[in-house]
Formats: sequence, C-alpha cells, structure tokens
Amino acid sequence: MMAEKSALSAAGGKFLTFFLAGEEYGIEILKVHEIIGMMPITRVPRTPPFMCGVINLRGKVIPVVDLRLKFGMESVAHTDETCIIVVQVRDAEMGIIVDKVSEVRDIAASDIEDTPSFGADVNTDYILGIGKSEGRVKILLDIDKVLSSQEVVALHATTES
Repeated sequence: MMAEKSALSAAGGKFLTFFLAGEEYGIEILKVHEIIGMMPITRVPRTPPFMCGVINLRGKVIPVVDLRLKFGMESVAHTDETCIIVVQVRDAEMGIIVDKVSEVRDIAASDIEDTPSFGADVNTDYILGIGKSEGRVKILLDIDKVLSSQEVVALHATTES
C-alpha cells in the first residue's frame, strides 16, 4: 500500500487546490472534469449524511458528496465561494462540495512527502501525500480512495434509480 502511494507521489504533477475548514487540499488535475457553482441538489432518501444527493448536469445525473461531512468536519452554510468539483472516481463521475477552489498548482515530486503515520487506528489511505508549496502544506487526496468501494456502489445505485 505505501509503495503505491510513493510511486504516485514520486511523479509529482498538477493539482487542483481547494479549501475545507481553512485547510488546503489538492487532487490530481487529471481527475477533475469541471468546477461548477452550487446548484439545486436533490436529496436521495436513506443515504448517509455526507451524500447530499444528486444534481442534473446537462442531462447527466451526478451524485454529490459534501467533503466536509465525509471528513467529519462541521457543516457550514454555503457561501458565494462554495462550489462543486466534478471528479472521476474509479469509473464514475461524482461531485464533491468544497468551501472554495484555490488554483491549479504544479507540485514537484521532491515537494511531496509521504503521509505521516498517525497510529494504527487512523486510516490515511485516502491521502496521496503532503505537498509543500510556497511555504504552505497541502494535503493531497487520492480521490479514488476518499470513498470506500461500498460507498461508490451506493452512489451508483442512487444515480441509477
């Protein structure tokens, strides 16, 4: 597992950076399809609280996850800067709600550290590495691992029903 992360972070590359609760995160730009403003989200019954529902994006139904809730952060009211990043997760498109998008940043492999260990009880598989840029630290996410396989299956079920 750690070798896989090291191989990915060894490449470096371009990351879309965004904020959640004042902290900066990044995801590989190749996983990003588009960034859209907030739009009406249709709630789907019997889904976990972090699964906000689905949106109709140009005729395509896309599930939306509130990344704050997924990460166990406090929910806040949406602002003019709150947006949805449409990403490719495994073989499906998904929207993730973030507080604000920052920029596309090129982070060299030498500026990406492996994820530190927080102990056996803390799962950090979803963290690709820690990027250092302009004196700030960015948590680089492996968006394919932010949601478990079961959660992705549940998201597929919501868009197909």
